[in-house]
Formats: sequence, C-alpha cells, structure tokens
Amino acid sequence: MQSRRTEPLPCTTIAADFAETNMPLSPEELQALRDKFAGSAADMHDPRFAQVAASIFSEGGTRAAPYAGVPTLLSAPHRPVDARNPDFGDLQVALMGAPMDLGASNRPGARFGPRALRTIERIGPYNHVLDVAPVHSLRVADVGDVPFRSRYSLPMCIEDIEAWYHRVADQGVLPLSVGGDHSITYPIMKALGRTQPLGMVHIDAHCDTGGAFDQTRFHHGGPFRLAVLDGVLDPTRCIQIGIRGSSEYLWEFSKDAGMTVVHAEQIATLGIAEIVRMARAVVGDGPTYVTFDVDGLDPVFAPGTGTPEIGGLSTREALAILHGLKGLNIVGGDVVEVAPQYDPSTNTAQAGAQMLFEILSLMAFSPACKA
Repeated sequence: MQSRRTEPLPCTTIAADFAETNMPLSPEELQALRDKFAGSAADMHDPRFAQVAASIFSEGGTRAAPYAGVPTLLSAPHRPVDARNPDFGDLQVALMGAPMDLGASNRPGARFGPRALRTIERIGPYNHVLDVAPVHSLRVADVGDVPFRSRYSLPMCIEDIEAWYHRVADQGVLPLSVGGDHSITYPIMKALGRTQPLGMVHIDAHCDTGGAFDQTRFHHGGPFRLAVLDGVLDPTRCIQIGIRGSSEYLWEFSKDAGMTVVHAEQIATLGIAEIVRMARAVVGDGPTYVTFDVDGLDPVFAPGTGTPEIGGLSTREALAILHGLKGLNIVGGDVVEVAPQYDPSTNTAQAGAQMLFEILSLMAFSPACKA
C-alpha cells in the first residue's frame, strides 16, 4: 500500500495537497490497514512505541487502570525509605515531597502540593517530544516526603531539608521534588551545590531574590539571594523566566548579581526559541538545577497558588521552554507553590504534575544521571 502523506505541510500547499490526497481508501488500502492493525493496543509497529508498550501492557493486552492502586508522583513505583537510615539503593532519580509552606508570604496551602500531585492520574508514560518514557527508562521511585521534626519552626524545616538532601546526594541520586513553597529550594541547593555552585533555570512570576523581612531571612521570596550569598548558586549561570507583577522593586539583587532575567512582557517579542537559546548559553554545561514555580503560569492555567500574577506563561509556552533544555547537565529540580485548595478544578495540580514529568524526562538525558 502506498503510504499517504503524514508530515506537516507548508500552508500554501495544504489546499492543493488535500485535493490530491484526501480521497477515500481503496478496498486494497483498507484491507492492508485491517491486516496491520487487527491486534490489540499493545501491538505496536514503530520500534519506539513498541518499547513503551512492552513496559505498559501485559501479554494479554491490558494495563493498570490510572485511577487504581496507591497514588504516587507520576505513578512511579513506591519505595519506602527509613527516615533514620535512608537507603536509596540503585535509584537514579528520587521523587519526593517537601510539604512545608511556612515561608509563604500570602496565601498558605502549598504544604498540600505533594499530596495533590500524587492524586493526578494519566501523566505520561511517553513524552513524544523528548522521545522518552522516563518512569520506565530510568530507575526512579517515589520515596515519600522529607521527614520534618516540627511543623511549626521554619528554621528547623530548612535544616531538615538540607540534611535529607545531603543524604540523597551522597548516594549519587538526583532529587526531583514537589513543594511546598519556594523556600524549600534554598536548602536543597545548599546540599547539591556544596562542592560546585549550581546554575539555574527558573520559571516563576517572581525572582525570589528579596532580602529578610518580618524578622526572618527564610521565606519564599528570597531563596536565591541566600543561595548565591552562601556560594552554592552561581548567579552568572542563572536565568529567570516569566518575571512580572508589582514586586519588581524587590529584585534588584538579580540584576546586581549578574542573573539573566526574562520578563513576561518580553516573551512574545523574544520568542520561545530565543529564550531557549539564552537559557542554554547562560547555564552552559555545568551542573544545573531546574525550578518551576506554578505561579510562572498565568492564573488562567494555574489559579491554585499563593501569589498569582496575571500575564504569565501559557502551559504550551512553558512546555516548549522545558523541551528546549534537553541534554543539559541537570542535577535536580522541583515544582513548587501548588496550593490545591484555591483550585477546585484540579487544573493547577494537573499542570504542576505535567511540568514535573517534563523535568523527569529531561533528567533521562542529563550527563549527571548515573548509569
């Protein structure tokens, strides 16, 4: 059977091509399709798809229901870890929650983010843009949540997060986390950047490089100032994308430290391809952390967050930026600030889980991912 055109067409030729090829199947063509696709959904002919299907479907052609079983991040296997003596075994990536929002300056509730993302079904398994099924091609598991000594003390929580991620990093495992508010990223960076400062790709409405206020330097508006001043984050290898809103006066540290800031208003004029080029040039081939605050998305896509700002990224734009990071030396990442109680539609958690999946997909191509 002669194959029909399936690739995208230049718009000037679409009408003419349709007139040429949009004809009914001949009896021979229809029979050829019947012969090729008479089997079950597990019978794939493209080798890429067949490999994914072999991981998903049983021999009888069935697969696990996405709404059944114990919910985990990205439906990854669940691997309980002893908080007193954690052993992450041969994992390449550990998915984990950091359910703490004591650093929130506006609406609280991001402590429920990890639980919300665990309840989202049908994320993955296959990333067709990056051509990977990360949960099935990586040794990855949901290892639960950071063990906190207190739900009331923000400084103690910061200490607990850093200590936990030291243990993850010491075993050569890449962490991919769900917050919690953005203050969780500072202690994670302290653990991951202690031998070499990190670069950063940061999608957010806010630069989060503010100073201390209300008697504390630990809050979700200042983690990256702290990380730079502690020497674990290299500001010249940082790009912050989607910045907007009324808090611009708080972010002069970003400029003075040498960070690259892409305001939301620039996205349409620069274009996604240029932003991706800038991001890759800024972070280079050094160790890089990807942090995604859901308020980087416009609240039409993600209303369930503590400090929403209109005029943000669309989910399509955010996905395109992340897809452009394939091959970078990503050593960790997070999705933060999902506060599900402000979004009864669950769209924010859906978007957050999808961004988590994209970062996990990128980790499959990272030079830092151990064999």
